[in-house]
Amino acid sequence: MTKSAAMDMDRVSSLVQQGEGQELEFKRSTGELKEGMQSLCGFLNGPGGTVLFGIRPDGKIEGQETSDHTLREIAQAADRFEPPAHVAIQKVKASPGRDVIAVTVESGLDQRPFVFDGHPFERVSSTTRRMPQAKYERLLLDRGRSKMRWENQPADGVTLKDLDRAEILRTRELAIQQNRISPGTSRDIGEILDRLNLRVNGTLTQAALMLYGKNLLPDYPQCLLKMGRFRGTRVTGDIVDNRQEHMNAFAMVREGMEFLRRTMPLGARFPKGEIFREDRYPVPLEALREILLNAVMHRDYSNPSGYVAIAVFDDRIEVISYGRLPNAVSVKSLSGEHQSHPVNPLIAGAFHRTGAVEIWGRGTNRVLDYCKQHGAAPPTFKERQGFVIVTLRADFAPGSAEDGEKTVESAVENTVEKIFHLIRSNPRVSQKEIASQTGLSRRGVEWNLSKMKKDGRIKRVGPDRGGRWEAME
Repeated sequence: MTKSAAMDMDRVSSLVQQGEGQELEFKRSTGELKEGMQSLCGFLNGPGGTVLFGIRPDGKIEGQETSDHTLREIAQAADRFEPPAHVAIQKVKASPGRDVIAVTVESGLDQRPFVFDGHPFERVSSTTRRMPQAKYERLLLDRGRSKMRWENQPADGVTLKDLDRAEILRTRELAIQQNRISPGTSRDIGEILDRLNLRVNGTLTQAALMLYGKNLLPDYPQCLLKMGRFRGTRVTGDIVDNRQEHMNAFAMVREGMEFLRRTMPLGARFPKGEIFREDRYPVPLEALREILLNAVMHRDYSNPSGYVAIAVFDDRIEVISYGRLPNAVSVKSLSGEHQSHPVNPLIAGAFHRTGAVEIWGRGTNRVLDYCKQHGAAPPTFKERQGFVIVTLRADFAPGSAEDGEKTVESAVENTVEKIFHLIRSNPRVSQKEIASQTGLSRRGVEWNLSKMKKDGRIKRVGPDRGGRWEAME
């Protein structure tokens, strides 16, 4: 049990304004403790959530009289969860002599199904109900199988020093913002990993390394992101841009999206009735991000030869990931309503905590919505030779798009020119300053500087620290 002073009335008011829903329930007092615990059980079996005691159904904050006995009652009720669950209990002063009690649980995705007093519950919209027996039995079977997954096996020889501390702390901060981890969670990275179920009895899991690893070679060659821009419609065409990077899952998403922004042509159009030009990509970036997230989260990490790939052709974008779809999911079902069946619940759970994704199997449906809103063709899904391939159609060929569109070559050149002018105006400009001015990541800046040096546009004078750049006119 955890008591934390991190919840205050401003936070309570903010939650109340959201209204009851998938992750929030109001109870007038702990006289409704049993019902509140049933809702917490539903949260454990879903995305996590909070029950606020001392709030009327209409959202009015009344508070209730509390004592140490009140808090003990809640703690004792929480002991009736099976399997045992972490519960955060926080008392917030609402008015003289009256408090709001916030009881929060995090998603138990890797341990579900949870039961309270021997019964499983689930959350459907803003309602808690008894979980159907068939679903409970399926989840129970899945939990038994999950113990043998590759992602939750020990990462032999890996210590906390092998992980990216800044990335772990970034997960914590985003998860707190999303109310998907307790605000009182320590900044100790080991404890954060414990909370994410990525460290068990002091031993790091393979999932922890896939999410946060720094030095992945030579032991984990499967942590590979391949990125290529090809002129034409086949990989046998000319290669305009080609990169291969070994990195953790979070970095893959960032680097992959930067590559797409840099290599996709930016189109221009004048919306009907408007006098200002609207710049936009041929396909929605939101859809590409969702597709890339799914590729990174749901791939098969167990094979050293596996990878994620992004291939941009003149007529399409392909996002390719090693692994097959779960047995309960078909290529056809991805284009309609379907339940979530994460291949790697621990990895998916970490992304969910940051707010990057949901856990309800709506990712591909959101992709379809983004494409429809953008006026782009919907994606196609297929399995081929052990890979899942998602394709978005668009015409990127030079001269084929709307007036004012830039080809991939000119898009890359514009970035190079920005960096060139920054260096010419300030020879001692840092990589951090270049990143800030161009919107590139650290790796993106390094890649462009390396290319510019190779092309003879710039050269480095003096050491990395204390030296300067020289722009070659």
